[in-house]
Amino acid sequence: MQKRKKRRKLSREKAQRRALLKSLAASLILEEKIKTTEAKAKEARIVVETLITQAKKANLSSRKRLGRFFTPKVVKKLIDDVAPRYQSRRGGFTRIIKLGVRQSDGAEMALIELVK
Repeated sequence: MQKRKKRRKLSREKAQRRALLKSLAASLILEEKIKTTEAKAKEARIVVETLITQAKKANLSSRKRLGRFFTPKVVKKLIDDVAPRYQSRRGGFTRIIKLGVRQSDGAEMALIELVK
């Protein structure tokens, strides 16, 4: 029996969607706070929380795994600055705050940030 897919497609093909989420995740890690649409924020949350959980291990294997997807600058910040903050926390590393609708097209906007 086929089950329904859980992720949003974001009106993009698979490669474009992966590139978008990779870009959002890198920006969130570097800036620690980004403004985007609500749907993109909810998808980025899934990706970023998985990455932080991986970075908490801080071994060579996790560094290589993260290095395949991100630049060395992003990996360094993730492992050295972001992950140690959440060492005792089991999950919920991000927070999404709804901002209302965008003036131009009426899209629901949200602020996604790393919890301090």
